[in-house]
Amino acid sequence: MARRKTNRRTDKNAQARIGATIRTGGRLLRIPWIWIPLLFLTAGAVGFAWGAWRNLCVDCPSIAQIHTWEPQQTSKLFSSDGRLIGELGVERRTPVSIHELPDHVPQAFIAIEDRRFHRHQGVDPRGITRAAIGVLTTRSFRGGGGSTITQQLARNMFETIGFEKRVERKLKELQVALELERAYSKDQILEAYMNQINLAHGWWGVQTAARNFFGKDAVELNPAEAALLAAIANRPNHYSPFRNPDAALSRRNLVLDRMAREGFLSGEEAERWQMHALPTERAEVVDELGPYFKEWVRQILNERFRGQVNTGGLRVYTTLDVDMQRAAEKAMERGFDRIEARPGFNHPLYEEYADQREPFEGPNSPYLQGMFIALDPQTGAVRALVGGRDYEQSRFNRALQARRQPGSAFKTFVYASALASGIPASQIITDSPVVRQEWDGSEWRPRNFSGEFEGDMTLRQAYRTSVNMVAIKLADEEVGLETVAQNARRLGIRSLIPRVPSMALGSPDVLPVEMAEAYSTFANMGTRVRPYPILRVENADGEVLWEPQPERTQVLDSLSTRVMVSLMEDVVERGTAANAVRGVVGAGAGLPREIPAAGKTGTTNNFTDVWFVGFTPTLQAAVWFGMDRPQRIYPQATGGADAAPVWGDFMYQVYVGDREEGEGVLANGGENPEFDGLLPVPEPWSTEGLIQLQVDNRTGLLASEWCPPERRYTELFIPGTEPTEECDESRPGRTRWPW
Repeated sequence: MARRKTNRRTDKNAQARIGATIRTGGRLLRIPWIWIPLLFLTAGAVGFAWGAWRNLCVDCPSIAQIHTWEPQQTSKLFSSDGRLIGELGVERRTPVSIHELPDHVPQAFIAIEDRRFHRHQGVDPRGITRAAIGVLTTRSFRGGGGSTITQQLARNMFETIGFEKRVERKLKELQVALELERAYSKDQILEAYMNQINLAHGWWGVQTAARNFFGKDAVELNPAEAALLAAIANRPNHYSPFRNPDAALSRRNLVLDRMAREGFLSGEEAERWQMHALPTERAEVVDELGPYFKEWVRQILNERFRGQVNTGGLRVYTTLDVDMQRAAEKAMERGFDRIEARPGFNHPLYEEYADQREPFEGPNSPYLQGMFIALDPQTGAVRALVGGRDYEQSRFNRALQARRQPGSAFKTFVYASALASGIPASQIITDSPVVRQEWDGSEWRPRNFSGEFEGDMTLRQAYRTSVNMVAIKLADEEVGLETVAQNARRLGIRSLIPRVPSMALGSPDVLPVEMAEAYSTFANMGTRVRPYPILRVENADGEVLWEPQPERTQVLDSLSTRVMVSLMEDVVERGTAANAVRGVVGAGAGLPREIPAAGKTGTTNNFTDVWFVGFTPTLQAAVWFGMDRPQRIYPQATGGADAAPVWGDFMYQVYVGDREEGEGVLANGGENPEFDGLLPVPEPWSTEGLIQLQVDNRTGLLASEWCPPERRYTELFIPGTEPTEECDESRPGRTRWPW
């Protein structure tokens, strides 16, 4: 009882003290001078808070930046017919207008990310409350969530805000979000958000993600697909169906449930779309097509447009033909497999390194390599390019960077120089041993591939069968080494050409693209064209920034060039490339004779490099195989057996159509082919302006009854270079009869 009385007295005393304090405070507030420091203190507190608020976002974007902001866009690469073949840049993004999208696409994002989007002004008080509770319950300044779509857009737009889960970042978001709401409409904010967000695998924005996940444009997305993209946006790496399909399915279905709850879908519709299957693999694989070609384009763009390439949204229309590129890659793959299966091929196989992702430094891969380049001989537009076997393992572009000996493919420049100087293709030169003194006193004794000597023969026969001795004598004794070197340079060989007799056999190191350019002169009847990969470059608004024009230069007389082409036709019809290009057995491509074709094989010493460079009237291509560190491919490797079949395979696909997988002969049996290719069958080259005469192939003179008829053949002559004397073996010492 005494304790209770004591407690009551204590309570009364406390109440009395509180009352006294309040009365004292009231009297103090009635004193005028008390208000002055109080106002100063209040103003200071408000000023401090305002300054802290402004200084908090000292590195945030300015109002001007917010009003003029544009999203980063990758540069898009298109094929010659307008198909997207790749993108250059870090954030692969293609903007799409919200007004073009079906309603369920933006609705999916609103339902799961910010269902009160249209009712707040950039900041959702409920979301902030939820975030604050999260901070208090976890006793951490990390986490909490609660960002609206506008706040998410703010941090995606400006890197200075960051992505760390801290209160400071949330406040920065809030400031920028409020300014965004003042600067833009709700539709503009939602459109920017859907174009800006990361949707896994380096795909930014709904358009790029739609193309890669579903193989369709964003305007074609159904509700299930839209819901999946909205699901991925929360945690792209976790909710990607390619990485975590169960989690992706669960969240996708959650989005559909939310869409039904918000009235965007009926319950039945949501249930039906929840049965929709998820994608299991990438729908678009354009990045895998022509990687060496695209890297070449990127290097050219970087030199000309620099920083715009990765962020400026350039639209780059290239010369690449998608179907020809695929044909080239198929033909090269078959060529690689064929060579690796040859008896005597003892190098490491590509399949032993197929899973290796660590790239080799420079041209140092241990397995067989190759290159292919095809171009339009009229303009120089590159239609297909293969710079190596595996771009991820070796980014060294052998078509543009590898200096290799062209072997007998260089002989074309020797013979073209001879024809241009007035020497006819019927000229007789003796195939006999050649000995040349070297600078160190030693002797150079070249040999023919067969190891034998055939005696007298025409230039046409020597070129068709690739006789080494005739090429050396023609260059060194008839035309002159300097003339050959100068003509090769005029044709497009810019690499150093030593003036030595072995030059005639292709000893200089040259770039494959130079060989392609040089041979364009023959496909073009004397006019050289420079290979190029870009048709035009536009900015994001469609304004043309650059439109390179074909570089065409007349370097040879058209008549002498036509005679040279006829020699190259012989190589394909009955020379070193005949079985590979026209044949229908073994590795023969079975290219129908209705398709005019010409070219030259090339093989270097010790079987280190094999080539074929050839053309039709409407398409030209060069093929090379070899090891990165020059060494024998296999014993008796030749351009005719290894490179020419790839060229023929490619041309068959272009003019006839794709052959059945694994077939070594024509898919239709090799007779009466149905031409259903990428290009129409071209007309043969004209011989107008040339003289055609029957000539004896042993003497080079006009054919007559006094020489064996089996030695007759038809030769083309530039007027004034034709023979006038008839062949006559009836004269003493030259009789054809045994008695």
